[in-house]
Amino acid sequence: MKILYVKFLLLCLMSLTMLVTPGIVCADQEDEINHLLVYIAQSNCTYIRNGKGYSAQEARDHIAGKYTSVKWRINSTETFIRKIASRSSLSGEQYLVICGAEEHSTELWLFKELENYRNQLR
Repeated sequence: MKILYVKFLLLCLMSLTMLVTPGIVCADQEDEINHLLVYIAQSNCTYIRNGKGYSAQEARDHIAGKYTSVKWRINSTETFIRKIASRSSLSGEQYLVICGAEEHSTELWLFKELENYRNQLR
């Protein structure tokens, strides 16, 4: 009986630690963010950041670098899109994406792709 109680306590402590430990990213979130980074890199779109155009690969590298430096603060894919992938940390200016003749806010563009990705997994 005592061993069972100790196992129960350890399980509770482990569960509690996972809830309060910053920087733990669930596999689904990591998969979603990686998917979005690949989506950006393969888009062949132009990204406008602080008034200057960048290639898809340059945008992906920039966003991935930002994410790596603050990954511990990101608790959802939605937060990643809002805080990392769609606006400048310095100026607060929104990023834009130009695909062909269409211009979109990067935030809306990535939310649409996230929705598509999640729907494919169902």
